[in-house]
Amino acid sequence: MTRKLAVVVFPNFQLLDAAGPLSAFDIAGRYSPGAYETHVLAPGGGHTLSTAGAGFACEDLADAPPTGGDWDTILVSGGDATRAVREFTDIVAWLKRVAPTARRVTSVCSGAYFLAEAGLLDGRRATTHWSRTDHFARRYPKIRLDADRIFIRDGNVWTSGGITAGIDLTLALIEDDLGPEVARRTAQQLVVHQRRPGGQSQFSALVEMGGATGRFAELMDWMRANLAGALTVERLAERAAMSPRNFARAFTSETGTTPAKAVERLRLEAARTAVETSHAPIDHVAEAVGFGDPERMRRAFLRAFGQPPQSLRRAARA
Repeated sequence: MTRKLAVVVFPNFQLLDAAGPLSAFDIAGRYSPGAYETHVLAPGGGHTLSTAGAGFACEDLADAPPTGGDWDTILVSGGDATRAVREFTDIVAWLKRVAPTARRVTSVCSGAYFLAEAGLLDGRRATTHWSRTDHFARRYPKIRLDADRIFIRDGNVWTSGGITAGIDLTLALIEDDLGPEVARRTAQQLVVHQRRPGGQSQFSALVEMGGATGRFAELMDWMRANLAGALTVERLAERAAMSPRNFARAFTSETGTTPAKAVERLRLEAARTAVETSHAPIDHVAEAVGFGDPERMRRAFLRAFGQPPQSLRRAARA
């Protein structure tokens, strides 16, 4: 059985959003010959450049089969151009017409904006690049956004987080189609995890930098140095010379996360490093980074990384 894939790009798309999935499908096809037939589509067709200066020779979207029944999977890439997504009326109109009868519809990174504009995500769970989540949530309130997921499947609609998460998504699609063994061998050839642990928060530069403008960078450094203490909103606000209410509002606006969640992320960052690189008992790690109770730390690890501390320690030493 050959599955017909449509990869949709546009001028100034993010190259890896499309190249990553295309490479994964190509490698999977070596282990299951004839599994995939890929078509790269763009408005107007021809040579379509990415922001990297490289591009693809594309088929014209207008000449693509007019019904979703002709497509097994539709994958829409993202890129900076999605900031003006409503200018790409041809892509949105094509998705509205074709996607409802395709077997699967997927997006990489900010390609979720196209699915959202086409109404394909209304009432569904979805994700997109962590840096766009606040804007996305305000613009599309009918979508149940989960900003920390690498990818999400809701029925036959799949969305993924930033850029390389398109590879994670594609490996899951391959496993869904061809089984775990082909997905595992494909991941091995790509030299990536078949199932990457954790969520997008571990890659978010905002928490690392102290916010979009770096306003809270000094505070973040102080928090890292004092993780074992009681990092309450009141204490952090005092350190920032602000009232608790104004601090909580400004911090959330600047970093895209609440003070409590930022504290947990920093503790998780320190705890994971200690778990993977030291021989310290788990309960000592929990106390040293401020979780106190090892069970509390275990639950936080499961939420953030999908695995308990002991599993990450074993994997790091394998």
